[in-house]
Amino acid sequence: MKSANLLMSNLGTTVFEVMSALAREHQSVNLGQGFPDDKGPQEVRAAAAEYLMNGHNQYPPMMGIPELRQAVAEHARRFQGLSVDWQTEVLVTSGATEALGDCLLGLIEPGDEVVLIEPLYDSYLPMVRRAGGIPKLVRLEPPTWRLPREELAAAFNDRTKLILFNTPMNPCSKVFDHDELDFIAALCLKHDAYAVCDEVYEHIIFDDRRHVSIMTLPDMRTRTVRIGSAGKSFSLTGWKVGYITAAPELMKTIAKTHQFMTFTTPPNLQWGAATGLRLADNYYSTLAGDMQRKRDRLANALTDIGFDVLPAHGTYFVTTDFRPLGFNGTDDDFCRHITVEAGVTAVPVSAFYDEPARAPRHFARFCFCKHDETLDNAVDRLGRHFRR
Repeated sequence: MKSANLLMSNLGTTVFEVMSALAREHQSVNLGQGFPDDKGPQEVRAAAAEYLMNGHNQYPPMMGIPELRQAVAEHARRFQGLSVDWQTEVLVTSGATEALGDCLLGLIEPGDEVVLIEPLYDSYLPMVRRAGGIPKLVRLEPPTWRLPREELAAAFNDRTKLILFNTPMNPCSKVFDHDELDFIAALCLKHDAYAVCDEVYEHIIFDDRRHVSIMTLPDMRTRTVRIGSAGKSFSLTGWKVGYITAAPELMKTIAKTHQFMTFTTPPNLQWGAATGLRLADNYYSTLAGDMQRKRDRLANALTDIGFDVLPAHGTYFVTTDFRPLGFNGTDDDFCRHITVEAGVTAVPVSAFYDEPARAPRHFARFCFCKHDETLDNAVDRLGRHFRR
């Protein structure tokens, strides 16, 4: 019998599913996979429910319902000062992961080089390679996760088709500042490359930092693809509603890819997402403030137990160095150990590298977008285990 696609066949099961399955087996407090305990804004859920019962439940337009595409354009103007044509520059997708697939399959020709920044979200590399791209990896180093400018510049050349990066950055919670984005933009302009920017955590950002989209920088408007997520902005990760903003010429190809991937997204969820994007500014500031408080609650408690907690400037996650606890195994060993022996699950950070064996092996990532009682339960279990 002929084999299936070798690249996809040889992929392992995602670390999130592996660790979540282990957490279920051992009835562990799961701080590994990044999904909130919160139900999401009541008005957003109510709008989706009302549309489901009384709205149009047949195929919506392939690009997305007008109300959501208009809301995405309004949102880009409100928060980034961008002028976006909702009819030619906005596409709705079934989650940001589909958006990434549409962009990579639509823009990459086999043999194109793609610059990626490690540690990276786990879908990036498989999708780049499936599209025929050749990854050029540049590594950020803990604890500062500083952008290594010489290495980044060396990764670009005339064969570079695009750079794909995430800000705020999952898994390491870095937020790229304006100066770093200027440096990336200059490389894109020098080498005629695109920037595909995964901005799903744009509103989950801390300590008075501000999210800046590289699309707003000089001469980047027509060569940037911007990806957003209702799941992250409204704590509704199961909805899988994403959206892409790009210049018309880029969007034409991305949309053609989308039409043969999922074609469209449930219309009631699109309607709910449109309602969410039009919430007042205080919704977004409250979201960031609540998540910052949870970050501090968990980070301070983990520090008290003995972890070395790295700075977290955005997203749902804190990265910890567990060596001060006296554990001498790898991050895989540690995450399995605390799941089985302490009843708390985290994710090994080496899973976010192309070659885990060559990655740092002493960091575990914990998710803090949970109810306070969930975080306190996890901390209590870890404290009792490591203070025995």
